Amino acid sequence: MSKSTEEYLEALYTLTKDGETASTTAISKRLKVAPASVTEMLGKLSNEGYVNYQPYQGVTLTPEGFKMAEKMARKHRLLERFLHDMLGIGKTMVHDEACAMEHALSDETARALCQTLKHPDKCPDDGNLIPPCDLQFSSCEECRKWRGGSLEQVDRRKENIVSISTLKEREEGKIAFVRGDNKVLRRLLDMGLTPGTKIRISRIAPLKGPVEIAVRGSKLALGEEIACNVFVEKTAN
Repeated sequence: MSKSTEEYLEALYTLTKDGETASTTAISKRLKVAPASVTEMLGKLSNEGYVNYQPYQGVTLTPEGFKMAEKMARKHRLLERFLHDMLGIGKTMVHDEACAMEHALSDETARALCQTLKHPDKCPDDGNLIPPCDLQFSSCEECRKWRGGSLEQVDRRKENIVSISTLKEREEGKIAFVRGDNKVLRRLLDMGLTPGTKIRISRIAPLKGPVEIAVRGSKLALGEEIACNVFVEKTAN
């Protein structure tokens, strides 16, 4: 995949994160390219199956496009954390530096970065959520203990997963992945939030307050720091 394609998909990941369509104008401004160039690229991405695009109606990512876009966003945001946390580079500089590096970052190196940084959940400059990896692990602890060879030996997650913190009231999902260290994992297990468990969003408090979920016939209130680290496969209501 070309660097240009990756940049477009990553931009669309950010612009459509709330389920909205992205306009040609918005993409043009974000990538600082001419609208005509955006239109041409969107046609190409549509033909390749990465986006749903109709002129003058906006654009969204297809499931396959979302997977590729999320992987690029993950690498970018991990690099931002590394540059800021490990190298001490200022928040105002990490975005451009990460943009220059992300296209050459292998999946193996991204995994090593994640583990070295102790599974960070947000990037430093704007607090955007770092997406989960697509490796078929149910937790970071399971990933850490894996001692195989190439990541080509690890199955990839087929379904797209989202953080509980991004769900809306009454939306439902099945827990697929838990991010964090042993302490976080044990706490979630004690709360009954195990992989495969079905949850439903009952109430979302304003101003990043607790998220109330229905699980196993009970209700739990999850703080934002927990809700953003539990990922689910969304299910139809």
